[in-house]
Amino acid sequence: MINEEHEVAMLGAPQTSGAVTSTVVNIHSETVVPDHVVWSLFNTLFFNPCCLGFVAFAYSVKSRDRKMVGDVIGAKSYASTAKCLNICALVLGIIVIIGSIFLVISSLHIAKTMLQNVKH
Repeated sequence: MINEEHEVAMLGAPQTSGAVTSTVVNIHSETVVPDHVVWSLFNTLFFNPCCLGFVAFAYSVKSRDRKMVGDVIGAKSYASTAKCLNICALVLGIIVIIGSIFLVISSLHIAKTMLQNVKH
């Protein structure tokens, strides 16, 4: 072993009495772009009027692909379209469900009224 390496090994790290300076490096993380894949899948399975849920799912997958490539602007564009389609699919799906419930209740009421009129 060379004498200098031996001395450094014996003494340890050099001790300085001066101020210690440090360097801070800020690493910008990727911009978080929500791709709405889970919401689109939910709408595809449960609220899918006019196939809006499926189209929203396709745009969500495109958004995720753009995000993986590093195209943040393209990912935001596809995510925005997927979000709009998901909102439309959800609203139309709820309207269809409420309309179906109203139709069933009104048809049961009409059938009950007709049965009462037949008995009298």
